[in-house]
Amino acid sequence: LARLSLFNVFAAPWFAAIYLLLFLSLAGCVVPRTFRLARSARALPPPAPRNLARLPQSARHETGLAPGDALDAAAAVLAARRFRLRTGDGWLSAEKGYRREVGNLLFHLALLGILGAVALGGLFGYKADRLLVAGSSFANTVTALDEFHPGRAVSAADLQPFSIALDKFTASYISSGTLRGQPSAFDAYIRYSAGPGSPARPYDLRVNHPLNVDGVKVFLIGHGYAPVFKVTDGTGRVVFDQAVPFIAVQQSGLTSEGVVKVPDARPDQLGFAGVFLPTAVDAGGQLESIFPAAENPRVSLVAYAGNLGMNSGPSQSVYQLNTAGLRRLPISPRPLAPGQSMKLPDGAGTLTFTGYQPWVSLAITYDPGTLPVLLAGVAVLLGLLLSFFVRRRRMFVRAYPGADGTTVVDVAGLVRSDAGGGFEEEFDGLAEALRSAHDGYDVTAPAPSGTDSSSRTDTEGE
Repeated sequence: LARLSLFNVFAAPWFAAIYLLLFLSLAGCVVPRTFRLARSARALPPPAPRNLARLPQSARHETGLAPGDALDAAAAVLAARRFRLRTGDGWLSAEKGYRREVGNLLFHLALLGILGAVALGGLFGYKADRLLVAGSSFANTVTALDEFHPGRAVSAADLQPFSIALDKFTASYISSGTLRGQPSAFDAYIRYSAGPGSPARPYDLRVNHPLNVDGVKVFLIGHGYAPVFKVTDGTGRVVFDQAVPFIAVQQSGLTSEGVVKVPDARPDQLGFAGVFLPTAVDAGGQLESIFPAAENPRVSLVAYAGNLGMNSGPSQSVYQLNTAGLRRLPISPRPLAPGQSMKLPDGAGTLTFTGYQPWVSLAITYDPGTLPVLLAGVAVLLGLLLSFFVRRRRMFVRAYPGADGTTVVDVAGLVRSDAGGGFEEEFDGLAEALRSAHDGYDVTAPAPSGTDSSSRTDTEGE
């Protein structure tokens, strides 16, 4: 699976090849159509067929106007309805609905834009994570981030130079009823600076209310507890005094696990592994947390002494303790309340649980393709609407002398696409408008002499 890049699909060569081929195929389809549409943007409708009665929709009426005046009146009616016109000797062609092809083309161009915007974000965007304990701060640099996933064209120098400090974090939970323990609000009160020397600004970072600074979005995605420990080694020196983030392993009560590493302790290095319980209760001789808020905080640790192995070999996770070079100290773990201490045997020192601090997990995202993707998505919807609701339709009018000095007017209509229906009603309305403009009346006379009723004419254009 690893050789096939199935654990990192979006960075796999075969995925890049598929993406590139799709991009080129769509571009090869859309770009030539764009030039053709540009050339035909001002194209006139095709000439009117000789025998309009052969078209799907047709009508005939007589008028006292001369043939030329009848065509002029018809042109005025159709132009008022925004038809594009073309006239000839005794005939008039009109067409409407050019936006349908524009919508179809816009849809495919927008798809091409989406692919380009996604590629833009993949090349020049990045994602990162940072765990931040209350009272601490960090700058947006590669070394200060816990995880960093850059785009292919992103270097360490491309990161925006903002900084964030966490002043306080509060979490509220439902305290009664069937939803007891469910979160109701998370608020991370931070201060941020857009760059070195910029003034610090306060911000209430909440779920679904990210911080937007210099084009980067910072999301609040998690929280937990960081117990504060003070460790005195066997020589009487305070060699450790800080908060250690513990990671939640049980969400309902927020029971968390973590490790404490004290490489500066003497005579032996010290390590501790244990759990933090925000609201600890005794459940049949075993402690468990029944509520995520810290109403009765307790910590229980197992102590080790020896060589932590941090001075050589591969790097270690801050959340795991390698016990290969350690021995477990003969002391039974007992829950410690804030302010209580655990004296280590053999003069190894003392550990004191002094309290706790909340921590938050931040997701840092920079994607320059977000806005282009949004605009392209809107264009996709607009193109679909134009393609679905706009009909490409044509109207043809012929006027020629009839019997008794009148003028016979033939009207026909043709729709190129009418999946939704409705052209019949539109044609009837247009035919009635032309009849009213001519002050004419319906006739059922046969086709005029000189026309070949059996002739077939290409009505789909020139």
